[in-house]
Amino acid sequence: MTTSFGARPRAVLASLGTLGLVLAAAASPASAADGTPTTPTHLFNGYQHCSTDPDRPSYRWARDGLRVEGIPGVTDDTGYPRVSVRYQAWPVTDPTRITTVTRDYATPGREAPATLPADALADGETYAWQARTVVGDAVSDWSAPCYVTIDNTRPASAPTITSPNYPPGVWNEGGEPVEFTLSAGGADDVEGFQFAWQQGLPVIGTSIGDNGVPQPVDPYADTEYFKRAEALGGSATLRLVPPGGSGPKTLWVRSLDRAHNGSEIARYDFNVGSTAPTITPAVPEPEFGEPTGFTFHPDPELQAKSPVVRYSVQITGGRQDRTLDVAAGADGTATVELAMDGIYGQYLRVSSESANGWISDEAWWQVSYDTTPTVASDTYPENGSGGGVGVPGTFTFTPKVKDVVSYTYTFGNGDPAVTVPADADHTASIEWTPAADGWYGLTVYATTRSGVDLAPYDYYFAVN
Repeated sequence: MTTSFGARPRAVLASLGTLGLVLAAAASPASAADGTPTTPTHLFNGYQHCSTDPDRPSYRWARDGLRVEGIPGVTDDTGYPRVSVRYQAWPVTDPTRITTVTRDYATPGREAPATLPADALADGETYAWQARTVVGDAVSDWSAPCYVTIDNTRPASAPTITSPNYPPGVWNEGGEPVEFTLSAGGADDVEGFQFAWQQGLPVIGTSIGDNGVPQPVDPYADTEYFKRAEALGGSATLRLVPPGGSGPKTLWVRSLDRAHNGSEIARYDFNVGSTAPTITPAVPEPEFGEPTGFTFHPDPELQAKSPVVRYSVQITGGRQDRTLDVAAGADGTATVELAMDGIYGQYLRVSSESANGWISDEAWWQVSYDTTPTVASDTYPENGSGGGVGVPGTFTFTPKVKDVVSYTYTFGNGDPAVTVPADADHTASIEWTPAADGWYGLTVYATTRSGVDLAPYDYYFAVN
């Protein structure tokens, strides 16, 4: 079988079980020039390295055909010679059944891919293939044979998953990594496993480098998501710290064969009890704006399994939301001084991190504040009526928090807001005379010496 190709490949992403080939048309080169063709280099099949060891072939999926490629060369390419690359493949069990494909209009020094047709490649069969450069009537030597076994069948069984220290169906005390044993489930062609704490498992991809050269990597080098089996068709063990927080957890796993075909996905469900720290303020109800010490204590069983080394403290609701990293002492406790300055209240969310990497779920602490001023008037009582048109009334503002230096108020009649200083006792009084009867709304807020505008208060009354 002989096939000729005339397009040049562009970028590629190879996913589990499916390899997409995207070919874009290339301009025809100029007429042939003098030059002796040289044997292609940088040989790849299915975006993976060529194997020249017949006893250790590459395993590739080829249901849509197998992409083979190499870089052609000539001894003198200054004239942009018309170069082709010829590939031939045959079953190692029958070297007489040769399939030939050609990549025309190839560029010296760049990968020149072609596709061995799927109907020439039997599932489970091992093939040898080689490449040569063609310039006009001249040809290079053939490259050393590459060996590839076609594997279009994914593992027959989903993996089995067990854990000796976090069994399913019960609430497990957290604090130590989860030990998992992954087994091939009877599938004898499993090379390893892919796993994640989310159902969408990552795609195995191959990037393309300079001159179109694939950059394959061993997926098992990424220990965050992959683990090679101890033997083909065997098992693997993992020690994983689950995502922070208590509650139900799920590990998703699939088996991978040597061609990186993925099995059905299996799941392992288990439960983790709370390992949250405790939060103890120096005083039960810290005053607004006053620095207060907070002590964090680790969960005792968590501390016994692996000492707590630090705390993450999220502070929200104040003048500036922020997160602090607080180091723990040898006993796993830590103390930090914080000023609670949220005009309505403030929240702390604290999680611990152990020496073994365990992240606890969060402990919550909150405090509520009423920082509105008190407003009083004998002439115009709140939610009542009094006085009259042209009758002056005095309104007195009294703070509920310390260190108030001024008050800002408006009667909501379109007049601009007015700021008045507080007296030595931090109160202030204003006099106001209504020009018309009816209902009024007085809005007032206090400001502290540090420049914090406190919560506003709305005072309603009617003028007779």
